[in-house]
Amino acid sequence: MTFVKTKIELSKLAEGDTLEVLLSEGEPLDNVPRNAREQGYEVLSVEHVEGATHKLIIKK
Repeated sequence: MTFVKTKIELSKLAEGDTLEVLLSEGEPLDNVPRNAREQGYEVLSVEHVEGATHKLIIKK
């Protein structure tokens, strides 16, 4: 998932809510957490799920 899609989903949430995002290794895993922080969101965790998939939790 790209940060643009993530940002759209974050815009639907109330302040203080969290969003769970599944990301593939590589560019998405590098860019989405970094862009979220740059946009003022709090990255609560990044966890390996299985294979090349990681789970990102972002707080609005």
